[in-house]
Amino acid sequence: MKLKNLVKKAGALGVACSMALGALSVQAEETIKVGVLHSLSGTMAISETTLKDTMLMLIEEQNKKGGLLGKKLEPVVVDPASNWPLFAERTRELLEQHHVDAIFGCWTSVSRKSVLPVIEELNGMLFYPVQYEGEESSRNVFYTGAAPNQQAIPAVDYLKDELGVERWVLAGTDYVYPRTTNRILEAYLKSAGVAEDDIMINYTPFGHSDWQNIVAEIKRFGSTGKKTAVVSTINGDANVPFYRELGNQGVSAEDIPVVAFSVGEEELSGIDTTPLVGHMAAWNYFMSEDTPENEAFINTWHEFTGDEKRVTNDPMEAHYIGFNMWVKAVEKAGTTDTDKVIDAMVGVEVPNLTGGTSTMLPNHHITKPVLIGEIQDDGQFLTVSSTDELVPGDAWSDYLEGSKDLISDWTAPISCGNYNTKTKTCVGAQAEE
Repeated sequence: MKLKNLVKKAGALGVACSMALGALSVQAEETIKVGVLHSLSGTMAISETTLKDTMLMLIEEQNKKGGLLGKKLEPVVVDPASNWPLFAERTRELLEQHHVDAIFGCWTSVSRKSVLPVIEELNGMLFYPVQYEGEESSRNVFYTGAAPNQQAIPAVDYLKDELGVERWVLAGTDYVYPRTTNRILEAYLKSAGVAEDDIMINYTPFGHSDWQNIVAEIKRFGSTGKKTAVVSTINGDANVPFYRELGNQGVSAEDIPVVAFSVGEEELSGIDTTPLVGHMAAWNYFMSEDTPENEAFINTWHEFTGDEKRVTNDPMEAHYIGFNMWVKAVEKAGTTDTDKVIDAMVGVEVPNLTGGTSTMLPNHHITKPVLIGEIQDDGQFLTVSSTDELVPGDAWSDYLEGSKDLISDWTAPISCGNYNTKTKTCVGAQAEE
């Protein structure tokens, strides 16, 4: 009798567990999972933590509107910890274990390239929100940050045409984005008649802190009587000691201006900006832009964080644009099915925060304005130059051999990331970095 009771109880328990698991399964099916893949620790946390918070805010705001396709959005946050191989592992975890429908993440190009084979193998979707070097195209990636023709080239044009710069220091962190960007810029400068002796290129490791000798070398390079500028692709927390050393050695923006591609409001927040005043950055958005859309975004951000001192920046706007584009594409497709959403993405238009409308192009890049801003003593930027029209992002550089004849077009009949416009063929392999 006791044995029968035990069997009955075990059977009841099994049914209860089965029902509980079934309920959890149904609950999981009732949400749409969104992967958030940003470093919350390590050298890149200074930049990426805010992007995690941005995604949580955007998801919360969308849920207030009723979610998507009648379902709530559920964020799945992981920390790849500024460890490039770990980005690939966390991506596989998001897709295979959590079954997310889209991933928003990465900052450095080396992290994106770590993720790329996994996102393609498992047919996921990655929205990448940071300026990058181009020379890449993937059907599974949407590049909502700036390509070189939307940041680096216009910044050099401004220095050359408006400030009369003749000598160039290309200073970057030692990884793929600075090296490829500087390769493009070096080719561009030489095509404009700049002599090789007037170009100095320097790379430092992530987290580099001892800038004394490098800044001294920059000073010597700029002491020939020709106007000299630094084009900086220095990333992460190495920027703080770099600018501090410029100030220590008396290098002002009037002497040798620096235009940075990875220094925004977040990196300037909470540090002494005195040595940086007058130096510049090239982005596609500044917090100081005076538009109704930007004002509403900033107000929502401050309400979400509960901190009116929290700043906004360019990659945040890129996530704002990319997320809203994804939402529209899912609504257009009527499903979160990856292939259908990828096809629906091309041509989607959403407002940006500078007063225009950004469009997703067939090459999976977007249209963006280009802004040059001077750093102010309050850590904000004063826009000194901006394009009249939005600039379409170009996946392949017009200045590199092997790239200048290539285009990316993920729509039929081309459906290729590296289509040679001369041979009318898809070359099959992406350009080597």
